[in-house]
Amino acid sequence: MATYAIGDIQGCYDELMGLLDQVGFSDTDSLWLAGDLVNRGPQSLRVLRFIKSLGNRATTVLGNHDLHLLALHYGATLDKRNNTLQPILQADDREELMDWLRFRPMLIDNAELGYVMTHAGIPHIWSLRKARKRAEEVEIILQSHLAGEFFKHMYGNKPDQWNRKIEGWSRLRLITNYFTRMRFITQDGRLEFSGNGGLGSAPKGFLPWYLAQREEPLERTQLFGHWAALGEIQHDGVIALDTGCVWGNKLTTFRLEDGALFSQSCDAYSRKPRTSTQAS
Repeated sequence: MATYAIGDIQGCYDELMGLLDQVGFSDTDSLWLAGDLVNRGPQSLRVLRFIKSLGNRATTVLGNHDLHLLALHYGATLDKRNNTLQPILQADDREELMDWLRFRPMLIDNAELGYVMTHAGIPHIWSLRKARKRAEEVEIILQSHLAGEFFKHMYGNKPDQWNRKIEGWSRLRLITNYFTRMRFITQDGRLEFSGNGGLGSAPKGFLPWYLAQREEPLERTQLFGHWAALGEIQHDGVIALDTGCVWGNKLTTFRLEDGALFSQSCDAYSRKPRTSTQAS
């Protein structure tokens, strides 16, 4: 029995199958997925159907591209960039898939294994206890009759700094942005959304979120995706898993029980990164 954590798949179904074959993924093994199952790559529908078919053997956190797909499903936004998500929106099992997707968590935590996973990371201003509570706030809304209303208010870069007094949709938007869009941050917790390059591209006054001094020890090793420009990084309690499969690099998995890394080479499906505020 092994647990494999995998970075952003983004519709790269064939590469996912190749990676699972490489590690000998069996009926007794399980997956942790860092979100962004869909978009940019050519087979998002097959990825969703496969992960859903695994039942409790696969646990995925929600990424910004997954949330964008749900927003499209609810009619809260329009897809003006390409049609990689159209096969899902036109599928006979669309409703079933979207209902399954919106019930995925924002955060996975396993004390026994010693790992926690979110799509983009956990900001240094939150303890693990607070992060779990913030994740639950969003999950409760997503899994309720208010999901459609949430997606109408999800997009945007403001507010960009945590304050526990923030309420309503602004609070939920900010929590979502920390968990699914965070890259660069200030020591006092202000987010920056334009930078998506490597470590040397930090805007003035900002630093990579995982290099900020934590207010409290997190008690877990963090697994995250979202930031393909980082590549394969293991740094002082954080492990980056998005190694840019959709850009022609590789798809990476980390075996939680022994720390072994495996990678599958990938073909590039798109060379032009998107500029959408929510899908970046």
